[in-house]
Amino acid sequence: MPRFATIDVGTNSVLLLVAERTPEGRFEPVLERAEITRLGRGVDATRRLSAEGMEATLSVLESFAREAREAGAQDIAVSATSAARDASNGPEFLAAAKARAGVTVEIISGQMEAELSFAAVHADFASESAGPLLVLDIGGGSTEFIYGNPAGHVGFRHSFDVGAVRMTERYVSSDPLSAENRARIQAHLRDTFKALPPPPPDAALVGVAGTVTTLYAVQHAIDPYVAEQVHGGSLSLGELTALVDRLCQMPVEERRALPGLQPKRADVIPAGALILLESVKALGLEGCRVSDRGLRWGLLAHRFGAGAARS
Repeated sequence: MPRFATIDVGTNSVLLLVAERTPEGRFEPVLERAEITRLGRGVDATRRLSAEGMEATLSVLESFAREAREAGAQDIAVSATSAARDASNGPEFLAAAKARAGVTVEIISGQMEAELSFAAVHADFASESAGPLLVLDIGGGSTEFIYGNPAGHVGFRHSFDVGAVRMTERYVSSDPLSAENRARIQAHLRDTFKALPPPPPDAALVGVAGTVTTLYAVQHAIDPYVAEQVHGGSLSLGELTALVDRLCQMPVEERRALPGLQPKRADVIPAGALILLESVKALGLEGCRVSDRGLRWGLLAHRFGAGAARS
């Protein structure tokens, strides 16, 4: 069966997926990897990718591209999101990726990011939900909301410039977070999310990307991380509220030791958790489902699905 790969270069992390396309058109994962490289460090303030962030990301990109080819991938699609969109030296990063990893990185818009994330969630959760699907994609630099119906039609999508790294760099000045730090983040998020239209009745919310999956893993002490134990899980509003309080009150060194939490994510997880909590509240819901299959899965279907293969 043919194999294809996608690499999602985010503000905080880089994710690799190698999958086989079955004769029926489904994709079965062969290899999945994730590394936190913090490409977007400092971008909110400087509008430039730092030399350290670029080097860490390019090194992982080289490694992932090599692993994908060794695993038999016929082609590799690579997307970059918020940090690369915002940075004035984004073209420099794209040229270096081509030279060092032999891949063409496409900087995708926030709207395309939202559509790909929705497509990935719809493929796994539409059969479980008789009503509308809401998808929440919390990244390092931006957060996407997508409202769609069970048939897969997207009625609303928007990308907000709030993410776990961006909010941390902008508002966190103490360890652990002071009440003032937390209040400023929450005030910013509440003001930002006022732009959201009310969700349709009986809508189910599904959260994707590292913040959401990490929070579920911490809540259930899943260590080492096992995707099958996370994908399809649920976090209630009560669980989220307690988890946010715990993470915000805990020094970063203690957070690094938490089962289920990657140490490199420890500094930004309180802000990410606040984004999830305030999102659920803004939508007037009682919690969310958890998806381990985000943008990289949507990109796989978009670039290498049966329809794409025939085009």
